[in-house]
Amino acid sequence: MTLSHVLTEKNFLIYAAQHYSNPCCTSTDEFLEDLRRFKYIKKLVTRYVETGELKERLILNHLIVLSNVFKPEPLCRMLCLKMEGMLTYIKPFLILIGCCIVRITNVKMIRIVETDLIAMDPKIIDALRKIRDASREGVSSV
Repeated sequence: MTLSHVLTEKNFLIYAAQHYSNPCCTSTDEFLEDLRRFKYIKKLVTRYVETGELKERLILNHLIVLSNVFKPEPLCRMLCLKMEGMLTYIKPFLILIGCCIVRITNVKMIRIVETDLIAMDPKIIDALRKIRDASREGVSSV
């Protein structure tokens, strides 16, 4: 492992650009708007932690958009960097959309994060199960 392969705030933008795949993107503004989703997700999770108010559909929508423009490994690495200490809340969403990888490597000074060892928030799991079950039944739960 060389230091250049370690994802940090300093090289985040370049890393994101290298792994960004959106054929519909026609400007830098669109790319930057997609990157702002990391900040939006962090705000929503912070609000949940502080107040108990969970906007699971909004978080899920932001993560789905990000999963459409980034492959799972880069997405998880960037989330690990931007959502430091919040993976307990993000992991259930990643599992639901099929983007949770087993091992996240070289983020900041952390060599390996084993996602199997990250506990998941039970309230979030329940909320996402309701969404999943409603979609299987073809019912929209608002």
